[in-house]
Formats: sequence, structure tokens, C-alpha cells
Amino acid sequence: MTPFDRRILLHINWSLFGLTLMLFGLGVANLYSAGGFRMEEGVAVHPFYQKQLLWGLIGLGGMIFFMFFDYRHLDALTWPIFCLTVILLLAVLLWGQSASGARRWLSLGFVNFQPSELAKISILLIAAKVLSRGREKLDWVRLFLVLGLGLIPVALIILEPDLGSGMSILLLIFGIILYKGVQLRVFKVFLLVIPVVMPLFWFFLHDYQKQRIITFLNPGRDPLGAGYHIIQSRIAIGSGRFWGKGFMAGTQGQLRFLPEKHTDFALAVFCEEWGFFGSIILLSFFCMFLYQMFLIARDAKDRFGSFLAAGVFFYFFWQIFINMGMVLGMMPVVGIPLPFMSYGGSATVVNFCLIGLVLNVSMRRFVFKQA
Repeated sequence: MTPFDRRILLHINWSLFGLTLMLFGLGVANLYSAGGFRMEEGVAVHPFYQKQLLWGLIGLGGMIFFMFFDYRHLDALTWPIFCLTVILLLAVLLWGQSASGARRWLSLGFVNFQPSELAKISILLIAAKVLSRGREKLDWVRLFLVLGLGLIPVALIILEPDLGSGMSILLLIFGIILYKGVQLRVFKVFLLVIPVVMPLFWFFLHDYQKQRIITFLNPGRDPLGAGYHIIQSRIAIGSGRFWGKGFMAGTQGQLRFLPEKHTDFALAVFCEEWGFFGSIILLSFFCMFLYQMFLIARDAKDRFGSFLAAGVFFYFFWQIFINMGMVLGMMPVVGIPLPFMSYGGSATVVNFCLIGLVLNVSMRRFVFKQA
């Protein structure tokens, strides 16, 4: 191994690496419990956790690859990756597999692939590439360039329809734009325009999406239908009290009152079993996880790396924030998973790969001078 290689290895952010594995481990254990259901013969366990472990191993391989693949080469690959993403999203609309009235997956024979997860990486790369050019704050031209490029895959994802993924990508774009900064006159116009434009989106929503918003405002309006998810989630969280009911001892999860307990509402299972105390510890892990990414973005020695790390920070921040708000009944149910805790193959692999990118930026912060 050359001295150059050894120098890179010396600067691995072990805190972020360890927190990622710790969160994934907690997620697998939580999925083991979420997959359990009580029967007369005892407790049966659905193999969600086994599949998640397999996806985690694939994701870990992807993370290691992205750690040692020099991220500066991604600058040249940004446009090909972006074009490939758009093609795959179009393919989903034409030939994708349908489930619950939505087309979100492409069948690769042995596995189903969700291109909207790849879109998160491609949008991150294209935004980092455009925004890293120049140090001045964004004017109207560059702002609309970034928004226009981002809205192409977002529009295709919303057409699937997948409002949750589309919204998370939009928030990622806005986050990285704010990290870059906009000119004051641009910011003032946006403050005036956004409150006027936002209500107009209501007319573009599907009926079930409108129902989710109405249910969020009043879950008791349809307690056995649209409001069932939120009500059962609140019951599960509240029944955990301070110390929780213990591992695999939750009633709402084990007796199958709680829907989507292995995906969108995995946090509710955790809160019921480990209570307020365990929930605060989990939240602390997520806060430390985000803080490490913030430090890496701040200390990156080139602008492209800094924007990459900042984009990943906002990607995870919004998913954590929205999922927790959704499970607590403070936000509408939009189908955004909790990173490393919710079951999902494509999402797990992408999450690990994005962490690999951030670790890559950290490892190379002393190798070359700031661009």
C-alpha cells in the first residue's frame, strides 16, 4: 500500500461509520420484532429482517466502493448518470410494475428496482456540480437552472405517483440551494411567491393524497379508514410510556393493529417497545449521525465535495424529520421511510452508498488543496 493510500485511510470518519452500522443494526433488530405476530402456537416471525440483512450487505459493499472511488471523478459522470435516471423513470411509467395503483418498480428478473432511489443520487450530483461553480450567491438564471434540472425527474416520480419521494427530492434541492445561498432580491421574491403558489398544488393532487391531508388535520373523521394509520401509531407510541414494553412485547405491533409496521411506521414499533427513554436515545443517535455529516460538509477542501456532503445531509435530515413527524401524527402520511430503520432494498443500498460518498469527502480532505 502506498503512503498516499495510507494517508486516506487515516482520515476515515469512524464516528459516522460506526453510527451508520449502529442505526442499521437497530433497524434490523426492530424489523425482527416488527415481523413478529402472535398466534395460538406462539410467536411467528416474518423474514423481513433476513431480507434487510441481505440488502445491508449489498449496501455495505456499495459504501466501501464509494469510499475508495475518488469522488472528484463523479463530476465528469454527472450528466450520464442524470440521463440514465431520466430514461429509467420513463421506463417505469411505460413498463413498470404496478402495486396499490402506482408504478414505481422495474423488474430485473431476480429483483425489483426502484429508479426513484437512483434519482436522489443523480439530483444530488447534478446540483453539486452546478452549484460548486463560482462562489457568488445564486441569481435567477442559475437558480432556475438547478430547479429546472431537478424538476424533470421530480415530475416523472410524481406521475408514478410517488408524492413522498418527489417531495423528499424537492426538499433536498431547496436545502442545497440554501446552503449555497441566493441573492437577497431573489430570496424576497420567493418569500412572497411561495405562500401564493403552494395552495394551487391542491388541485394537482390525487384524491387519496387530498384524503391524507384532510385525515392529518382530523384523524377521527375516518378512524377505521384513512385515519387508522395515524391513530394506531399514536396509540402504539403512547402505550410505550417511559421505559417501553420490552423487545417483541408490544401489543399494537405483535397483534397486528399497527399497519405498515415494517416500513413507514417502523418507528412506532420501536417507541412502543423501548418507550420515551429508548426513543430519546435513538433520536440522539440520529442527531450525532447528522452532525458528523455537517462537519464533513463544513471541512471539505473542495466545493464539489462540500456540496455533495451538504446534499446528503439534507437528504437524510428531511427523511428523518418527515417520517418522525408522520409517525407522531404531526405531518400527513406521505410514505417516506426512516433511514436504516424502515424495510426497503433500494433505499437501504442507496443510503449506504450516500454515506460512502460523505466518508469519501472526509477521507480526502487533506489530500489536495481547496479548489
